[in-house]
Amino acid sequence: MGDTTGTKEMFHRILGLAVEAGSSDLHIKVGVPIVFRINRKLVNIEAPAPTNEWMEDVAEIIVPKHAKKRFEEDREVDFSYYLPGVGRFRTNLFQQRGEMCLAMRYVKTQVPGFEELGIVPKLKEFAEAHRGIVLLSGTTGSGKSTTLAAMIEHINAHQRRHIITMEDPIEYVFEDNQCIIEQREVGLDTGSFHTALRNVLRQDPDVIMIGEMRDATSLGAAMSASDTGHLVLSTVHTTNSSQAVIRILDFYKADDREQVRRQLAGTLMAIVTQRMVHTVDNKVTVAQEVLINTPIVKKLLEENRLDKLSAAIETGTEDGMQSFNQALYNLHMQGKITKEEALSKATNPQALEMNFKGIFLDEGRRILG
Repeated sequence: MGDTTGTKEMFHRILGLAVEAGSSDLHIKVGVPIVFRINRKLVNIEAPAPTNEWMEDVAEIIVPKHAKKRFEEDREVDFSYYLPGVGRFRTNLFQQRGEMCLAMRYVKTQVPGFEELGIVPKLKEFAEAHRGIVLLSGTTGSGKSTTLAAMIEHINAHQRRHIITMEDPIEYVFEDNQCIIEQREVGLDTGSFHTALRNVLRQDPDVIMIGEMRDATSLGAAMSASDTGHLVLSTVHTTNSSQAVIRILDFYKADDREQVRRQLAGTLMAIVTQRMVHTVDNKVTVAQEVLINTPIVKKLLEENRLDKLSAAIETGTEDGMQSFNQALYNLHMQGKITKEEALSKATNPQALEMNFKGIFLDEGRRILG
C-alpha cells in the first residue's frame, strides 16, 4: 500500500462536504459514485468513483486497531470515526462481491433537546426516575439513539447521578455537566457487552445505558439492575411496543419465559416506539407510541395477555400513553404532517381515516373488556 496522504485528504474533504450538505449518511462503494442521504433521499455527488486500492487505503486510515482483527475474521465491523472540526461518524465497513463498502452516519455533536426532536414530554419523567427499564423501540433509522441521547443529556443537565453507557460503537459523546458519565465502547474499552454487563454494577452507577437489548444476558442484567434500584435505558428493534415485549421474551427458551415475563412486569417502566415521518416543510419528525407499565399493563404482562397491550395503549391516554394512530392524528391536527403522510405511517389506516372524519370508536375498551 502506497502513500495514503492524498487519500486521507480526499476522504476528509468528502466527510466535510457531507456535513455541509446536511447529509445524515454517506455510502462509499467501489466503481460507483459516492452517495449522500439528504432529507432521507439518496443523492450522487461529483467525485471520482472509488477504486479498490483507494478503499483499502481509507480502511487503513479509519479502522481502529481493535476493529481490524474483527474485520479480517467477520468481513464486517462497526466502529466510530472522529474527524476534528467536522464531527463523529458511526461507521460500518463491510464487503460485497469481495470488495469493501462503507456506510457512515453523521452523529451530531450537539444532542437535540426534547422540544427540538418533537418527542413526548413524558420521556422527561422516565429520565428522572430512579429505577426501572425504559426501552426505545423502532426500526433502523427511526431515531432511537438520538432520543436515548436526549434523555441522558436531560439527566446530565438536571440531576447529580453517575451514568455508565455500553455502546457498539459510541454514537453521541457526552460531557460531564451535573453527572459523571463514562462511555464504554465494545472492543475498545471492554472486550464484549457480556463482560461490561457482568461488571457494571461494581462500578457504582445510578443510570445504565445499554446500546441495544440484544440477548438474554442483556435483559437479565437490565432486570437485575432495575431490581437493585437502577435506571436502565436501552433500545430494541421492533415496529411497535407490544412486539418489543415478544421480541425480548424470545431471547429465552420457552420453559423460562413465564418467569422472565413476570420479572419483566415488575421491572419495566415504559416502551416508546418511534417512526420517522415527513413534515409539511420537507423535514422529518418523530411519531411515538408510548406504553407505560400501569397496573393494567402489569396485569396483562403477568397473565400473558400480550395481545391486549395495544388496546391498553389506546385506552391509556390519561396515564400518558398513546398509540401510533393517536400520535399521527395529533401531528396532522397540529399542521405538522399531511393526512397522506399520517395514513402511510399508521398502524391502522382505516381507523385513522375515520378519526379524520370525526369518528372515534372505543374499540380498545371493548377488547380489554
